[in-house]
Amino acid sequence: MTFIYPAVLTPAGDGRYVARFPDLEGCTAEGDDLDECLNEAIEAARSWIQVELEEEDWDLPSVSSPEDIPLAPGEEVRSIGVKIRLYDGWDE
Repeated sequence: MTFIYPAVLTPAGDGRYVARFPDLEGCTAEGDDLDECLNEAIEAARSWIQVELEEEDWDLPSVSSPEDIPLAPGEEVRSIGVKIRLYDGWDE
């Protein structure tokens, strides 16, 4: 199954970036450049969602519309998609 959530990317100086997911409480990532930050954001979101899916109620948060997310100067929003195998053979 694919899950897509918006991430806010913030330049952190020296080429570094920080990503935060407004819909995934406490889910953040950072990297030495934008590509590394995006890769780390994918892994952070995957881990966050997997933990939530281990709960019996599967209570994932609603997805915000990128247009509704307030941004500080220099920030941008990117949609981050992660595939999670729910059970063996689900994608066959």
